[in-house]
Amino acid sequence: MVCLGNICRSRLAEGIMRHLADEQNLNWEIASAGTGNWHIGQAPDHRSVSAAKALGYDISKQRAQQFNPSMFDHYDLILVMDKKNLADVKSLAKTEKQRKKVKLFLDNGEVTDPYWDNSLFNPVCKQVEERCMEIIKQLS
Repeated sequence: MVCLGNICRSRLAEGIMRHLADEQNLNWEIASAGTGNWHIGQAPDHRSVSAAKALGYDISKQRAQQFNPSMFDHYDLILVMDKKNLADVKSLAKTEKQRKKVKLFLDNGEVTDPYWDNSLFNPVCKQVEERCMEIIKQLS
């Protein structure tokens, strides 16, 4: 799961997907990263933590990391939250096989970045949860 800073959207997606996959006994390795380096090592945004907690997920122990090209070889699927991050991650791919692993998290659109608007955290969290459930159904 990839977004810009790895403190809001991708953190929600990582935590929710990991929780749901564990409930289904899926042996999936799930991680998140940001295309930017501003928040490396930091905890998720407190508003993401609160929104996740309200739905029963604990993402508080996660720490931010920056996306790096070695992740193409480590992961089978790289889901990004918006078109800008899609372009940024694809630009790091060295092969067509790597580029094909990168897809938008939502089939038809982008996950709004809630960072600048407190009122968006709960709806974004719910949207991410719904999409995680769909992805599990599609891939398991």
